[in-house]
Amino acid sequence: MTHRVSLSTETFSWREGAAGVWKAMDFDIVIPQLGGFGRYHKRLAVAACLPNLLLAFSSFSDVFLSLTPGHHCRPDPQLLPLALRNLSGDPLLNYSLPLQSGGDGEQEGKALPPAAYSRCRLHRYPLAGGARQPLPNGTVACTRGWQFEARGGGGGLHNNIVSQWNLVCKNFWKIPLERVSYKIGWTVGYLTLGSVTDRLGRRNTFILSLVVSIIQHIGVSVSVNFVMFVVLHMFSGVALAGLFLSLYIARLEMCDPPHRLMITMFAGSFTVGGELLLPGLVELCRDWRILQGVVTAPFILLLLYWCAPALFPESPRWLLATRQIVKCKQILRDIAAGNGVNMDDELYTPCNVFNEMDSMFGEYTQSRLYTLCDMVTTGVIWKNILILGFTTFIGSGIQHCFSQSLIAYSPSFHLNYFVTAGAEGVALLFLYFTVNKFGRRGILLLSTIITGMSSLLLLALVQYMHQSLRLALSILGLFSAYAVVTLSIFFASEVIPTVVRGAGLGLIMATGCVGKATSPMMDLHNNHGFFLLHVVFASFAVLSVLCIMLLPESKRKSLPESLKDGEKQRRPPLFLSQNKDRAPLLHSKHQRHYNPENYSKLVTATKKMWAQNVPFQSQDPVNESGTEETKESTS
Repeated sequence: MTHRVSLSTETFSWREGAAGVWKAMDFDIVIPQLGGFGRYHKRLAVAACLPNLLLAFSSFSDVFLSLTPGHHCRPDPQLLPLALRNLSGDPLLNYSLPLQSGGDGEQEGKALPPAAYSRCRLHRYPLAGGARQPLPNGTVACTRGWQFEARGGGGGLHNNIVSQWNLVCKNFWKIPLERVSYKIGWTVGYLTLGSVTDRLGRRNTFILSLVVSIIQHIGVSVSVNFVMFVVLHMFSGVALAGLFLSLYIARLEMCDPPHRLMITMFAGSFTVGGELLLPGLVELCRDWRILQGVVTAPFILLLLYWCAPALFPESPRWLLATRQIVKCKQILRDIAAGNGVNMDDELYTPCNVFNEMDSMFGEYTQSRLYTLCDMVTTGVIWKNILILGFTTFIGSGIQHCFSQSLIAYSPSFHLNYFVTAGAEGVALLFLYFTVNKFGRRGILLLSTIITGMSSLLLLALVQYMHQSLRLALSILGLFSAYAVVTLSIFFASEVIPTVVRGAGLGLIMATGCVGKATSPMMDLHNNHGFFLLHVVFASFAVLSVLCIMLLPESKRKSLPESLKDGEKQRRPPLFLSQNKDRAPLLHSKHQRHYNPENYSKLVTATKKMWAQNVPFQSQDPVNESGTEETKESTS
C-alpha cells in the first residue's frame, strides 16, 4: 500500500494499528501558518482568563459562608435567682455566662470582652438564692439559642450559614462536614467532567458546566435548611470543577510553546485578583444570601460564550487529534481570518495546511475518541500522571500545616487571608520568571525541596525558634507549596497527550482536592492528630523529591497529541553523551534551540517557490526522473 507523504514530513507521526495507519499532525507547527499568536489568539486568551475572576469569587466564598463568628449563649432569666431576673445589658451577661477560664463567680458589673465568656454554657443558680451576690452551683447547655456578634469572626458578613442555622457547640461538626462535602464535589467534578471533556470537547463541557453551575448557585442562595444547602453546594462544586478544567485546557491548547506559560500564569493572576477582591465584596453584601446572588449574577453573563462561539471556540488541537477534520478546518479558517491571513489566497493554495490534512486524512475520516481506560493501559503516561498527582496532593495538603502556624501567630482572619493570597501571587511571579529559563523539572524539584525543608524545620525546631522565624518559615512554606501545586498541574498538562488530557489532568486536580480536604477533616477532630498529619506530609515531600527525577522535561517542546507521543515523554538521561564524530561547523556555542515556527516558515516559503517555478508535476516522479536521466545520458 502506497502512502502519500507531503514535504513537511516532520509534522506527522505514524502508528500501525488494527484499523490501518493512524496519522496525527503536530498542531504547534500548524499555528504559524495561521498567523502565529496574533490578534485572534490574544482575544481568545483574554476571554478565557476573565472567567477565572468569577470562579475565584465563587470558590473562595465558601470560606466566608462557613466562617464561625463570635458567639455566646443567649441569657436565660429562668436560670437566675429572683433578685437577678430584672437585670439587663452587661450585668446580665456577667451573671449568666461563665468565663472561659472557669471563673470564680465573683463578677463585677463591668463589661468583659466577648471572647472571655464561654460559648456553649450558662450559669445555673439555686432556686432559693437569698444572698446579695448569689453564687452559681453549676452550668448547663444553652437553653435559648445563641447570640452572634456582627462580623465577630472577622469575615465581614453579618449573617452566614453558621448564624442562620446555629452551627455551633454541639452542631459544630456540621461545618467541617459542609467543607468536606464541597471538596468532594470538586473532586467528583474533576474526575467525571475530565473524561467528558475528552468525549464532548472543551467548549461543550464548558457550556454544560456553566448552565449547571448557574442552576446550582441559584438553588444555594434560596436554601431553606442546612441539608439543602450542603447538597446543592456540593453539586455546585462539581460544576465549578468542570468550568475550571475546560477553561484551563482550552487556554493551553490554543497557545504555541513560547506563550503557554505566560497565558497560564496570566490566568492564575486573575484567580489571585478575585481572591483579593472578595473581602471587599463581602463587606458590601453583609448577608450570605446577597453574597451568593452577587456571585451568581456574573455567571449569567458568561452565557454570551454560548451565543458567540467566537469568544470560546472548540479547541482545534483536540479536533485534529481526534480526526474531526471538517470542524477543525472551519475553526482554523476563522483563526486565520482573525489573524489577517487569507488561507484561500492563490499563493497558499498549493501548500497550505488544509491540503496537508487532505493528503494525510483523506476526504472522509471517522473520528476517534479516547477514554480513561485507554490511558490506563499506557506505561509512561500513567507514570507521569501518578508522580505529578502525588506532588499535587502533597502541595495542597501541606498548606493547612503552614496555615496553622499563621493562625498561632495572629488570630486575625483578614491578615491570614491576605498573607495566604499574597503567597499564591508571589508563587505565580516566581514560576513566570524561572520555569522557562531553568525548566519545569528543575523548578518543581527546587520548590518541593523548599517545602519539605520548611516543614521539617517547623516540626523539629518549633520550640527553639523565635516567633518571627516561625512566621517566616510558614510563609516560605506556603509560597513553595503553592508553587508545587501550580507547576505540577501545568507540567502535567504539557506531558499528557491531547486525546486524554481532560481525564489525566482531571485526575491530578482531583488529588489536589483530596489534599485540601484534610484541613476540614482536622477541624472535625478539633485538630487532634495534627502533628502526625504534618509529619506524614513532610515525609511525603521528601519522598517526592526522588519521584520528580523520573519526570521528563517539556520546556520548548510541542504538546503531545496522540498516545504514542505521550509515551515518548520519558526522563532525559542524567549525563548526556558527547558525540566525538560531530562536525565542528555544526557545533557552536551560539547554537540556538530548534524553533518550529522558523522551520514552518522555511518549509512554507520553499513550497511556494516550488509551486510557482514548477507548473507541471508528473504523477510518477520516479519515471520522470528516470526519463530526464536517460535524456541527459543520450545527449
